[in-house]
Amino acid sequence: MLTLDQVKRKSAASLGKLHPAVQAGATKLIERSYARGVPIVITQGMRSIAEQNALYAQGRTKKGPIVTNAKGGSSYHNYGLAFDFALLLPDGTSLSWDMSRDGDKDGAADWQEVVQEARKLGFEWGGDWTSFKDYPHFQMTFGLTTEQLRAGRRPTAQQVQDALARINANESGNNNEVIITLNGHKIAEGLMDGGTTYAPVRAVAEALGAEVTYDPASRTVKLVTR
Repeated sequence: MLTLDQVKRKSAASLGKLHPAVQAGATKLIERSYARGVPIVITQGMRSIAEQNALYAQGRTKKGPIVTNAKGGSSYHNYGLAFDFALLLPDGTSLSWDMSRDGDKDGAADWQEVVQEARKLGFEWGGDWTSFKDYPHFQMTFGLTTEQLRAGRRPTAQQVQDALARINANESGNNNEVIITLNGHKIAEGLMDGGTTYAPVRAVAEALGAEVTYDPASRTVKLVTR
C-alpha cells in the first residue's frame, strides 16, 4: 500500500491552482479518506474557459458522452472552487469511478465514505444535484453564483477564514472520531472522550466472533462467544 505522502503526490498537479481554502480542503479530504482506508486522487482542479468549452462540446458538437451542462465561465472549476476525484486502486496506479466498490471491506461503499468526509469539510457534492448529477465533483461556492464570479466577485476574507477554520477543526488531532480496525481492516467508527474510547459493541463483538443480543427488560447487552 502506498504511503500517504505518495498518495498526495499523485494529486499535486491538480491541486496547484485551486483557491487556497479549496486546496486546503481537498488536501484534508485526501488525508481523511486515506485514514479510512480509501486512497483517492484529485483528477481535475482549476479548469480554463477553453477547457470548459471543450468539455461542453463533448456529446454535442464533438463525439463522446455529455459530461457537463456548464459552458466556459459557468463552472466553479473555472474559478478554482471545484475539483473532481477518483478512487486509487491497490496497484497504486489505476483509478476507479465504481461507486459501489468497497475496497476496505468495511461494509460501506468507498465512494460514500469520501462523500461523508467532504461534507464535514464544507464541500457540496455534485451527486446531490437534481438536474445533472456529477458524482466525482465537489465544490465550495462561498454562497457565490457563477454569474457573480464572472462579474468579478470573490469570497471575502471572512468567508475564507471561516472555511479554513472548519477544515482545520476536522484535523485528526482535533477530531474525537476514531477508526477501529481488526487485523488491518476497519470494522467500526467510534468516539474518544477524555481518554475513553466509545465503540459500537455489536460491530466490535461480531467482528471478534461473538453473538450480541439485548434484553430490554433488564436493559442488558449479552455477548455469547461462538
